[in-house]
Amino acid sequence: MVTPEFAANLSLLSAEIRRQVGVLVNRKGVVEYVIVGTREGLQLPDFKRIRTDMRRFRGLRCLHTHFGAAGLSQEDLTDLSLLRLDAMSAIEVDDEGRPGKIHTAHLAPDFKSGGQVALEGLWQLLPPTDVHSLQLDFEVLIRDLEAEFARHSPRQWSRESSERAILIGVTTGRVDEERERLDELEELAGSADLEVLDRFVQRRPRLDPRYLMGQGKLQQIIIISMQLGATLLVFNQNLTPTQARAICRQTDLKVIDRTQLILDIFARRAKSQEGKIQVELAQLKYLMPRLVEFDDALSRLTGGIGGRGPGETSLEVNKRRLKERMDRLEDKLEAVRQSRRQQRAQRQRKGMPKVSIVGYTNAGKSTLMNALTHARAGVEDKLFATLEPVSRRMRLPWHQEVVVSDTVGFIRDLPAELIEAFQATLEEIEDSALLIHLADASNPALEQQVRTVERLLAEIGLDHIPSLLVLNKADLLDPDYRLALSRRWEAMLISARDGQGVEALGQRVQALLAGPETQAPLETATNGLRAAEPQLKT
Repeated sequence: MVTPEFAANLSLLSAEIRRQVGVLVNRKGVVEYVIVGTREGLQLPDFKRIRTDMRRFRGLRCLHTHFGAAGLSQEDLTDLSLLRLDAMSAIEVDDEGRPGKIHTAHLAPDFKSGGQVALEGLWQLLPPTDVHSLQLDFEVLIRDLEAEFARHSPRQWSRESSERAILIGVTTGRVDEERERLDELEELAGSADLEVLDRFVQRRPRLDPRYLMGQGKLQQIIIISMQLGATLLVFNQNLTPTQARAICRQTDLKVIDRTQLILDIFARRAKSQEGKIQVELAQLKYLMPRLVEFDDALSRLTGGIGGRGPGETSLEVNKRRLKERMDRLEDKLEAVRQSRRQQRAQRQRKGMPKVSIVGYTNAGKSTLMNALTHARAGVEDKLFATLEPVSRRMRLPWHQEVVVSDTVGFIRDLPAELIEAFQATLEEIEDSALLIHLADASNPALEQQVRTVERLLAEIGLDHIPSLLVLNKADLLDPDYRLALSRRWEAMLISARDGQGVEALGQRVQALLAGPETQAPLETATNGLRAAEPQLKT
């Protein structure tokens, strides 16, 4: 680790200038950096935390002096983790410049991930030893440590092609509610094919305007992200452009928020030309206020020689081009709206009523669509598996034909950009005679999901259409809970996958569409949620 002679010279120099002195030594024993700090501490160089292979160390060990018998400081241990040093050692120095004991720490190979892990679990402290009796074989120690790191992290490196993410939630409210929201964020991450390595939740009296979270928590996340080999941080809250840039620069990682994750999922799933237009428009609306000049070079005037004086900056040119592209996309969407209006007018002339299936994402709407109409709509156990509306004819038990439409799923805090861009799709619901509000009965957040759908329908002006609440996935419930749930919500319980209750649902739809005399039972069905509120709260 260090020879007694080198430790003595380092300690003498430190005492003479009354400052801490440190060196970074490579594995050949050559000093590559010399750092001179203050009496209280020193600052190591910024190596930009290269992540080529997180199972190996940087190949440098830090040796520095400490006045008195203080041992390694928290800053020393943090630098050890952030820079992935081979080891961090502090040599005790008295006022006469004599070296005392040496304190050493190295990264722990048996680190266990988890948001509740203390920072002390990231490293291992060796017993303090007198510099004259140090018997540590440093070369053997490093070789064994790197072998242990490689052996303890096979799972982390099993999917090199995928993004490895850490999910982060910061709240001023209840921590348990934020953990529930992170559960949904993790489902979104799975839909985007992200490998989730860890999750963190922090409660603060107020959100930090620069980093959203506290700097201590951010530092802990940086260290653990390096231990786990994370490549991406996903925040459950929407980040301002300033926050996104500050966190990105501090962590040296890609940083996105919940809205960007949802937009990415939509971009992956959009198949039709209409869907691609809507997703691109939503992305441009999200990007527009986030355009900034990252470098002074971008603010130069266009035109070169002869173009001096007033003119457009590069930022202004980019914004103008984005605005022109958005205008063209909105014109295309308007053409789509006009085409849909003509189709709706044709259906109305034929006197064929329309029933739309709405609900929270992944509630089973496409599965119910297939069960009712024998269609072959794509079904996946992922959020936002359906982006474009699908309409099919259905023959009711009394030989009446209706059009059944499957719609895009809703989600809490749905980005405003998506609501605006998908207005053409949502307009498909406007001429519906009935909405089947499908909800996942097996989801612990059932009430919250139902409320979210009701609120979004009201926001887009579709809450005036009669709706029938239907609880899906009843096959996942035990019989007693199924009966209690049906009474509590006064709703139909079905299993679209197994076909349980689907025929009865068709009969119920037939009755509700038959005439005014059925409005009383319809009101009972739609108001069942409100009548059950006191029971749900208790």
